[in-house]
Amino acid sequence: MTAEVGARATQRRYVPYSHAHYAGDLVDGAYGLALFGDVATELCIRTDGDEGLFASYSDVQFLAPVRAGDVVEATAELIRVGNRSRVMAFALVVVARGGATEERPGAAALLDPPLVATTATGTVVVPG
Repeated sequence: MTAEVGARATQRRYVPYSHAHYAGDLVDGAYGLALFGDVATELCIRTDGDEGLFASYSDVQFLAPVRAGDVVEATAELIRVGNRSRVMAFALVVVARGGATEERPGAAALLDPPLVATTATGTVVVPG
């Protein structure tokens, strides 16, 4: 295993209605940050054979809403490799969105193009 710039990990999740906190079935921003932690862990396992520890975010941008019923994709890309630090760029993209109606309560559609909801830069530390 070698940590190299450009290494990536991606995970998809369905956002359950139990995570809706606000009107319009909106989900709080912390939901996406938790997914960034999960995808960072996977990337550290792939590149370093260790889960690593999240140290900090240097930038977080909430660009579009995430709603219950969405299918989201969280991606981490390694953008800088230090002796023990790994700087990653993160993106949370909505790839499908629920569109319930009275006639079709389970209606949903793929988004084309997908909607970029959250971006961030963060640092993870792995053992030396």
